[in-house]
Amino acid sequence: MRTPTAVIIAAGLLAAGLLPGACRADQAPPPVMDELVVTGERTGPGMWRVHRGAAQVWILGSMSPLPKAITWRSRQVEQVLGGTSQVLVQKPFEIGIARILWLLLTERRVLMVTGGKRLKDVLPAELHARFAAQRAKYTDDPNKWERFRPIIAAAFLQQAALHQVGLSTRLDLGAAMRTLAKKHHVRVEEIKIAGVSDVMEALKTLPPATENACVAASLVTVESDLPRLVDRAQAWASGNIERIQKLREPAEVDACRAALDSGVGAADLIARMRRTWLSAVEAHLQNAGVTVAVMNFDMLLEPGGVLDELRAKGYEVDAP
Repeated sequence: MRTPTAVIIAAGLLAAGLLPGACRADQAPPPVMDELVVTGERTGPGMWRVHRGAAQVWILGSMSPLPKAITWRSRQVEQVLGGTSQVLVQKPFEIGIARILWLLLTERRVLMVTGGKRLKDVLPAELHARFAAQRAKYTDDPNKWERFRPIIAAAFLQQAALHQVGLSTRLDLGAAMRTLAKKHHVRVEEIKIAGVSDVMEALKTLPPATENACVAASLVTVESDLPRLVDRAQAWASGNIERIQKLREPAEVDACRAALDSGVGAADLIARMRRTWLSAVEAHLQNAGVTVAVMNFDMLLEPGGVLDELRAKGYEVDAP
């Protein structure tokens, strides 16, 4: 029950931040963020309450991908915000056009296939055949994404597949929470998880075997796992946490994760994400008051994740 978009390096950071700009310089970039409209009656999951004495942190678990047309409103969140001192959200992963062009010039070897080769020349034949078969379902261009390295090309393909089934990885629950915080005159504190330089370093140290394992996981997602992702997204929107936890991932996703966890770079980045969030939550549990945080759903609930760490440190955790 971990992050399903394995091609985006398990936690959605290593490639996803570069997708909006990984087009040719003469192409208009796609929108950076789909809008999450904070109206309607899709409540999402309830919140976990972590507390010790008079200090408490309410945590809302975010998820990706989610339905593109989702409208979200949680009365529980709004009620808690009425007595909250601050809201913790992840600092947006922002990358402007100028930085994108600079990366394409200076870090081309990290993002693209170089040396006159193409994707078919560096990806194992079996994986490329599967990639080409799925690509044909989403584009008429038989050479689309051939100039990108495998992990980036697979991320493009997965984004196209998700879009076709009505899912998006670009919906930002943190932005919706910022809007609610402003409405309730609550201070917003941004938690910096990773920047462009962190992403690039992780990509630089990603071994080819690990990259291929994660491309295989992405292809399985596109080939056969989209219905589960739709079910998972709908379960999140309706607040059905039990249903989410019962949806099992393909074995290829576990293989990708195991490969990532056995190396450096990506594993270090994901571990740093967990430590950063754990430190932020703990800091706000040292003094009396109420804090609301928006955190990755899987990072919360995975074995050894943030909630397990907080329990181990003696904090009380109340489930929704």
